[in-house]
Amino acid sequence: MTELPPVEYGVAVERYLAASGLAEGSRRIYRVALSTWAWALADRPAPTGPERRRARPPVLPLALLDHPDAAERLRAAVARRAADTDPRTLNRELSTLRAAVAWWRARGWIDGDPSAALRPSPLPEPAGAGAALTAEQLRALFARRAPLREQTLWHLLHESGGAIETVLALNTDQLDLPGRRTHPRSDRPRLHWGTGTARLLPLLIAGRSGGPLFLTDRRAPAGTPATDRCPHTGRARLSYRRAAELFTAHTRVLSEPGWTLRQLRAGR
Repeated sequence: MTELPPVEYGVAVERYLAASGLAEGSRRIYRVALSTWAWALADRPAPTGPERRRARPPVLPLALLDHPDAAERLRAAVARRAADTDPRTLNRELSTLRAAVAWWRARGWIDGDPSAALRPSPLPEPAGAGAALTAEQLRALFARRAPLREQTLWHLLHESGGAIETVLALNTDQLDLPGRRTHPRSDRPRLHWGTGTARLLPLLIAGRSGGPLFLTDRRAPAGTPATDRCPHTGRARLSYRRAAELFTAHTRVLSEPGWTLRQLRAGR
């Protein structure tokens, strides 16, 4: 018997969480995040502080996500949340909403995606984040025993000078390995790289002919768009937030409080 689509937003949330494969603790965190957006769709401010977890969200139809005002209501909620929460928490809540919306759309429960135009908050960067890395610092960085994925990303960012968002959006089938460049596309700049990246890329993509170039360590959660999931491994596209966190963590041993990915491109 075919399962009928839910009418209420809260019921849709529970069905998404039940199919997510998440542990109970993670489902609880996701439930709080998705409940926060329910207040926004009802055009009401969400509770803050300790009351946020205990408050019962408004009961509203899932179809509100297809309302012409849904995107603007969510945008206003993002602005309010940005004033009383840290960027990492807000970005995590945005990612949770996007994953749920993608899952609901895949089942035909809603048509649109009011979260598509929402932009993550910029993450705070350590002091001195704008200073370009020196030749000595680069030598120390590339000499580190870091995972292949990280070394490839760092070399590619430095040698190509490409925007971090552009590099993380690359797919394996966009690479012209013999030419040390990406294939031409009208919607994004062409990237070129040097010997360090050329040495590492074939190792990174071995056995993969398509899907995101840089992948997470774990399988993609339920609802991840096909464009952000590797068809060979099932893992998701590496996010800017995670890539930035890993880079800073790896470089703390070289210089406190660690460096930022933008320093690989500074001055180029």
